[in-house]
Amino acid sequence: MASSSLAVHFQIPNQKSSLRSPAYLKPSSRRFKICPVSATVSDTPPTVSMSPVPEKLPTRKIPGDYGLPLIGPWKDRLDYFYNQGREEFFRSRVQKYGSTVFRTNMPPGPFISFSPNVVVLLDGKSFPTLFDVGKVEKRDVFTGTFMPSTELTGGYRILSYLDPSEPKHAKLKQLMFFLLSSRRSHVIPEFHKSFTEMFEGLEKEVGSKGKVGLNAANDQAAFNFLARSWLGVDPAGTKLGIDGPNLVGKWVVFNLHPLLVLGLPKGLEEALLHTFRLPAGLVKKDYQRLYDFFYSNATAFFDEAENLGVSREEACHNLLFVTCFNSFGGMKIFFPNMIKWIGRGGARLHAELAREIRSVVKSNGGKVTMAGMEQMPLMKSVVYEALRIEPPVPAQYGRAKRDLIIESHDAAFEVKEGEMLFGFQPFATKDPKIFDRAEEFVPDRFTGENANELLSHVLWSNGPETESPTVNNKQCAGKDFVVLVSRLMVVELFLRYDSFDIEVGTSALGASVTVTSLKRASF
Repeated sequence: MASSSLAVHFQIPNQKSSLRSPAYLKPSSRRFKICPVSATVSDTPPTVSMSPVPEKLPTRKIPGDYGLPLIGPWKDRLDYFYNQGREEFFRSRVQKYGSTVFRTNMPPGPFISFSPNVVVLLDGKSFPTLFDVGKVEKRDVFTGTFMPSTELTGGYRILSYLDPSEPKHAKLKQLMFFLLSSRRSHVIPEFHKSFTEMFEGLEKEVGSKGKVGLNAANDQAAFNFLARSWLGVDPAGTKLGIDGPNLVGKWVVFNLHPLLVLGLPKGLEEALLHTFRLPAGLVKKDYQRLYDFFYSNATAFFDEAENLGVSREEACHNLLFVTCFNSFGGMKIFFPNMIKWIGRGGARLHAELAREIRSVVKSNGGKVTMAGMEQMPLMKSVVYEALRIEPPVPAQYGRAKRDLIIESHDAAFEVKEGEMLFGFQPFATKDPKIFDRAEEFVPDRFTGENANELLSHVLWSNGPETESPTVNNKQCAGKDFVVLVSRLMVVELFLRYDSFDIEVGTSALGASVTVTSLKRASF
């Protein structure tokens, strides 16, 4: 249910980032001499500060440029999608300018977006500027420098595209809080039911064919789980049947095609996806099937919407978006990515997770509970580490509300009112000045004494992990829900299996995972 901006790319580079941030600023060497102070009752003792005065960062002009109109954005788009690829696009510019803050153009550019100019923020210090709604406006920037047609969402600007200053924002976000609260007791049992079905299917396929793709099975399980837990209905028993994931996938493509690479010939892809908008009417019937499904099965949600002053129709379009785009989309991307990292951790990590999870569940009478999961430090750390190293929503945008000074680790930069700011989150959450072994997946990273400090730099939810969503910010309304279901995925996996083996490739929205073995629980 992330409220952050979404940018996706089909080709994920395998090489590790070579981003090298400047060295930490050294604390001031200024020394203080503390002398004994004598005072009578009427004297006011002087205050002696023991903190060194921080060095003022040098102000630097933001490096980079936008090139010639039309030509500059087009060239940057080709570099981003084809000539360099996403991560090398940013890495090469950091090296070229010697700065993690610079100017460039972001796709899609002409003729979909005629304002592709951005100021890029790529380090863990400057990036959080994008969360401060006192400094940046979040109106219509969810997908970046362009906004999909509202014909794709029933003619409404959905919650994700609203700035907190807009009156509807608070009402719609409060409505999402109601959904999460009113259906919270259904989450754990429905997750268990839906993903048990998935695992049983995977086992049969591995047993008969030797391997099976995880992604499609995960998609169906995720959609079933969301429908059952939030709407109280099994989609298979409705007119929608098992078509939900495919319908959502087609609709998402029409929303995000200017940001996608499908693997078509470059010229065709440029003309078809990146230069002009696909007609929304081509997916209208698919969207209507989804809308009818939600409208028929969320009476209590719509009643609450009317109490808040939101029409049932607008509420339904928002519920569909939050469920299918934000939540289903997040599970579609993040679960295979998380399984990839855990799979690469090997049998030792698997054994440690299995022991921890099974021990806690046994001590809780064999039940999986939220309180019990809080007693699983390694499991919790693994989830946070997966969210850190490969956040499911990598791009965030915001427009400067006023003239700003933005600081990276080694310089300060002046940004003018109205300029678009862009952050590529994986660079910020792999900032080597914040995280040791930043490019590595370290399963127990968040189990130490400084875990809370490190968590403040885990930013997947459009805000620090140590903060909470409110109606006044753009942090993901379902932040805690996403963490909960991610933990449940790990718990269900290791209650059932001692270990597993996988093969990893690339897919439309992240990792393509093929399961080659599943070793059932032996203790």
